Amino acid sequence: MNPEVDTYFTEGCGRCDLYQSPDCKVHRWAEPLQQLRSILLSSPLVEERKWSMPTYTHKGKNILILSAFKDYCSLNFFKGALLKDPNNLLEFAGPNSRVPKLFKFKEGDSVLEQEQAILDFIRQAIAVEESGAKVPASAPEAMDYPEELQQAFQEDAGFEAAFESLSPGRKRAYLIQFNGAKQSKTRWARIEKWKDHILIGKGFHDR
Repeated sequence: MNPEVDTYFTEGCGRCDLYQSPDCKVHRWAEPLQQLRSILLSSPLVEERKWSMPTYTHKGKNILILSAFKDYCSLNFFKGALLKDPNNLLEFAGPNSRVPKLFKFKEGDSVLEQEQAILDFIRQAIAVEESGAKVPASAPEAMDYPEELQQAFQEDAGFEAAFESLSPGRKRAYLIQFNGAKQSKTRWARIEKWKDHILIGKGFHDR
C-alpha cells in the first residue's frame, strides 16, 4: 500500500474542480474502488500514483490504472487488447481506442464476484509486458485521430479514457478542432488547452 495513493481515495484525483468536494466521482464509487484496490494489492503489482491516479506497475512498466468516472469505475489495462477475454468482460474505451481496455463496474455490479477474473487479467498483463508483445499498428488511413492526440493518449491513459468516455458528438467537435490545425505545434497547443475540459467530461462548446 502506497500512502501517496491514499489521498486519491480521501480527496479525489485533483484533476477537476470537484476535488476535495463531496461531489467528486471518487466518492461516488468509494466502496467498489476500495474493493478493487484490495484485490490489486493482493497481486504482484506495485502501487504508485501517476497522472494523479492509482497506477499499478510491474518492474517499472505500467500495467493498469484504477479510475472513477460519472457512470462507472474501472480498471484500465494499458495493453488490454492483448489479453485473452473469453467472457468479454473488457471493452475498448471508445471506437477509436486500439490498445487499452477497460474492466468497468457500474451500479449494482459486484467487484468481489469478479476477483478471480481480475487476477487472471493481471497475470496475463504481466506476462504480456514481460514478453514485450505489442499490438500491431493499424493502417494510417484507418486512424481518425491526429498523431499528436494518439501520443497524448500514450503518455496519459487517464486522458484517453476520459476522451473516449465523451459522447460521439463531443468527441467529433474536439477532433474537428484538433484536425483543423495545419501545424503540429498548433495541434499540441489545442490539445493542451482543452485537456482539462475533457478530463471532467465537458464538450468543446460547454462552459
